[in-house]
Order: sequence, then C-alpha cells, then structure tokens
Amino acid sequence: MPDAARPKRLFLPLPLALGLSLLAGCSLVPQYQAPAVPAAASWDSVSAQQGSAAAGGAWWREFSDSELDALVQRGLQSNNNLAAAMARIDQARGNAEVAASGLFPQLSLDGTYQRQDNYSTTAKRSVALGASYEIDFWGAHRAAADSADQLTQASLLDAQTVRMTLTASIADSYFQVLSLQDRIRLAQTIADDARQVLQLVQVQASLGSASDLEVAQQRNALRTFEAAVPTLRQQRDQALYQLAVLVGAAPQGFSLQRQQLGEMAVPFPSVGVPLDLLAQRPDIQAAEARLKSANFDVGVARAAFLPNVSINLLGGVDTLGSGAIWSVLGSIAQPLFTGGQLEGQLDTSKAHSRELLANYREQWIEALQDVQTQISARQQLQQSYGLNQAAVQAAREASQLAQVRYRLGSIDFQTLLIAERTQYQAEDALLQVQLQHLQSSVGLFRALGGDFRQAGAAVAQASSVATSTPSDSARQEPRP
Repeated sequence: MPDAARPKRLFLPLPLALGLSLLAGCSLVPQYQAPAVPAAASWDSVSAQQGSAAAGGAWWREFSDSELDALVQRGLQSNNNLAAAMARIDQARGNAEVAASGLFPQLSLDGTYQRQDNYSTTAKRSVALGASYEIDFWGAHRAAADSADQLTQASLLDAQTVRMTLTASIADSYFQVLSLQDRIRLAQTIADDARQVLQLVQVQASLGSASDLEVAQQRNALRTFEAAVPTLRQQRDQALYQLAVLVGAAPQGFSLQRQQLGEMAVPFPSVGVPLDLLAQRPDIQAAEARLKSANFDVGVARAAFLPNVSINLLGGVDTLGSGAIWSVLGSIAQPLFTGGQLEGQLDTSKAHSRELLANYREQWIEALQDVQTQISARQQLQQSYGLNQAAVQAAREASQLAQVRYRLGSIDFQTLLIAERTQYQAEDALLQVQLQHLQSSVGLFRALGGDFRQAGAAVAQASSVATSTPSDSARQEPRP
C-alpha cells in the first residue's frame, strides 16, 4: 500500500467516534418546568393609566436634571462594583468553555528522538498524533455544559442587577446631597431670624419690658438652630462622598454644580401588571437561571451511575522506514462501589435544586412586596408633601404675626418662641418629605427593573458575543 494512503487509514476511527457521539442522545436531566408563583392581576391602589406597561429605558431622565444624567452615565462607565460584575461574566464564560470541552475529542501531538550507541549508533525518530474521546451516551457532558451556560446567563443578569441598583443609588445620593444643602440653608436662615429676635428681646430687657429669663430662652433657641448646621453639614459631606464613590471618583475635591433641590419634577412611572416583573427584574431572571443550572447538575449526577465509554487513538510515522504506527484502544468503565460518593452527590444536587427553587419563589415574593411598597410610599408621600406645604405656609404666617404682636406687647415671649420653633420644624419637615417623595419615585423605578429594556439589550448583545465562540457554536448543534 502506498505511504500516501496510510494517514487516511489511520484517522478513520475519529469520524467513527464522532458518529457514535451523535447516537448518544440519551439525557438524564429532569424535565424543567417553570415554577408556579403567586401573582395578582393588578397592583393595589393603581389607576388604569398607571397600570399600563412600564416603559423601561433611561428612567433617570424623567427627573429632567442634566447633572443627574451626567452622574449616572459617569457611574455606568467608572463604577468599580459594576466593573467587577462585568469581570465575573468573563469568569463564567471561561468556566462554560471548560465545561464544554468534554463534548469534543482531546488531541495531542507527541514527538520522540532517541539515539543509542551499543555496538552501533542507532537513531530513532517518530511523530504521533493522539486523540481521546469519551462518548457522551448519557448526556453528562452536555448537561454540564448547559449548566455552565445557565450560570453564565446568571452572571450577565447579576451585572444587570448591579447596574439597576447603581443607577438608583446615584439618584438617591444626589437628591440627598441637595436636600441636605437646602436644610443647611434653612437652619442658617432660621438662626439669622432668631438672632434678630434675640436683639429685640435684649433691647426690651434693657427697657424693662422683658426679663433676663426671656433673653436666655431666646439665646438657647438661637444656639439650638446654629448647632443643627454642623450636623447637617456632616450628613451632607457623607452623602457627597458616597456619591463620589458611586460614580468612581475620589471624594477629595468632588462637588456638585447644583446647590439646591428646589422644585423638581417627581415622575410616577407606569407599573404594568405583577407578572411583568418576571421579564423586567434581572434578579428574578438570575434566580431562575441558577435554578435551571441546578436542574442540569442533577442530570450530571444521575449519569455518574452509568458506564463510561472512551476511545483512544494514536497514529504517527516512524522515520526508520517501518512506516506508520497506530493503535486503537476502547474502554468501558462501570462504577460498582464508591462508598456512597455517587449517591451523596446526587442527593446534594437534588437538595441544591430544591434550595434554589425556594430562593426563586422568595425572590419573586420580595419583588412583589418591593413594588407594592414603593407604590404605597409614592402615593402617601405625595399627599404628605401637599399637607406639609400647607403646614409651612401656616407656620410662616403664625411666626410673622407673633413677631409683630410681640413688638406691640399683645402676646408673651413664650408664644413667640413656640411660633419660631414651629416654623423651623415645619419647613425642615417639608424638605425631608420632599426628599422622601423623590426617593420613593426612584425606588419605584428600581423595583420595576430599572432601565430593563436598555440593560436587557446589553445583556442580549453580550450573550450573542459569548455564544459566537467556536466551542459554544459547536455546542449549538442539534442533538439526535
């Protein structure tokens, strides 16, 4: 036989092995069924317009604040926690490639050179190509690869959850900084007013129309208002430094252009229906991806009880003239006694699947609670904000009238002091409710899934990149 024909003869068993793998279509993976979850037809206390489909997308733009838009974009580009989540996606992809390697033959190239000098000098040279392949009769390798694919998808969704939380945290911190700056200015303004009243009381005390006790009481009120300023500044600085970390900046020298919260729009997003959360909340989708992965792991544990069939091929050339060298070795291994190892692994995989099922249902219920809580907060705080505005207006009028009547001597100092403190408390409470009102809107956007449409498109794009690698593309071949 000519030498040129020998290499073809050597590698005939490799296509045969691949053909046998196609016949190995048996799978021991349990049939996956989407878990049943409790859900109502609609949210409580939501109008028909508010119940329309949630829009998704860049929700922070609904507040119409260009600095907030810039901060969110900076955070999406520079936040370290988000960068770490993206790195975990690459780790999961690498693990998926390792898990998929069992679906393909393992090839190796070996070369030897030997020189002996017994009674005559002898040189031997050989080159051999080896291949080994374990036929996936029971679908263990396929199940392991599918399990790793689901974990990769879970990592993608985890990154989307980090993104969802990050954007909401940036908005919350931004509004908190501005609200605290407003409260600082309020405390300083009230302190200035109290200082003027103190001067008035001191003049009246010098004239004998006011007592030293009244002077001391007003001085105490002034110092109380002044003492609130350092505490509020410390809270403002803490929120500002936290905002700097969220956007990936050093706290030193970090500042905002906007200096007050003022009158800001408070959007109320459409909330859709409860079942929409299954497609919008990335944390729920990630929990289901892990549940699917655990389901595939059960199939891997079941297959470990059954025989393994492997084929080892070797083909090469000996340069001494003896021509080709080759060998074919097939083996079958059946576990007989493993001391409970296989049974324990199967029990562990089943228990892990049950654990993740419970986690998935808990995640779903908590998501329903999250949205319903934010809906209630948004509605109640809107009413509270209106009532506090009325209270502030009344407190301002009462304080102004009290100062006029005190100068005329028609009311005592205690009435003036009460009016003064009531005004400060009412205005400070209004600023706090305004912040809570804004943050409840942010919380509702977050609870609905954040920018789930844009982030979902990014995840889909990342998934398509992941599945375009050679190993993953080969894994998409249909099973017989």
